[in-house]
Amino acid sequence: MKTRHRHAILVPSWLRKGLIVAAALLGAYALLAYVALPSVWTHYEHQRGLQGRPMVTHTEQGIPGDPLNVGLVGSKEDVVRAMHAAGWYPADPITLRSSLEIVDSVLLDRPYRDAPVSPLFYQGRREDLAYERPVGSSADQRHHVRFWRVLESGQEGRPVWLGSVTFDRGVGVSRYTGQVTHHIAPDIDAERDGLINDLVQAGMVATRYQVSGIGPTLNGRNGEDDPYFTDGEIWMAVLVVAGDKRTQPPAVLVSPPLVRAKNGVWNIVMGTWRNASK
Repeated sequence: MKTRHRHAILVPSWLRKGLIVAAALLGAYALLAYVALPSVWTHYEHQRGLQGRPMVTHTEQGIPGDPLNVGLVGSKEDVVRAMHAAGWYPADPITLRSSLEIVDSVLLDRPYRDAPVSPLFYQGRREDLAYERPVGSSADQRHHVRFWRVLESGQEGRPVWLGSVTFDRGVGVSRYTGQVTHHIAPDIDAERDGLINDLVQAGMVATRYQVSGIGPTLNGRNGEDDPYFTDGEIWMAVLVVAGDKRTQPPAVLVSPPLVRAKNGVWNIVMGTWRNASK
């Protein structure tokens, strides 16, 4: 009877140790990036009712859309007054006529400050309010924001709105619906900061603070497959009541130390990237 001999594959000890170290580092990275750090960076101490909520919108087809990156605290009347004072215009609804007006505005370089925005959905609901701020003389480029009323009464005892503000860099056709639509610029933090600054400059903000959004994201994609990046924070603005303009800078509530440290590192990296891109 013949005996079969199995020949073991000999792995050099240095390679075996290297594989073990690599596996340990990979495991540590996965634990750090997907478990530990997100839990450290997640904070809702200034608006606890937002904890556990999704922070990304969806298209009508259910595709993840633009992330939420801005919030307002105040009644609908307070929001309308504040946005008007800050120089933002309510967007028209999407109709055949308004879509043709966008095309006319872009092709003939005519102003259309009330141009519609394509609908997005948050937890199954279309936006409650939509605003824009034109750039130049046509609807080709513009700042725009959508808002959803998400809490009837937040920490301040007033309604809380979450929004998604982005910059439209140009007009195109939706790859999913065939409708005329805009494509966004990737730096959505700059748009968030710009809107908050507009409201502050108009004297419409009493207090501002951050809560967690989607978290740090370098390679996000929205519903039109446009890329975006963000530090993942939502800037919340507590609006003045009844349009009572504030003459002093708003109070700023601080975030936890680790969140501030994360934002500091992010700002350094993004500052370097922006300067290199000029």
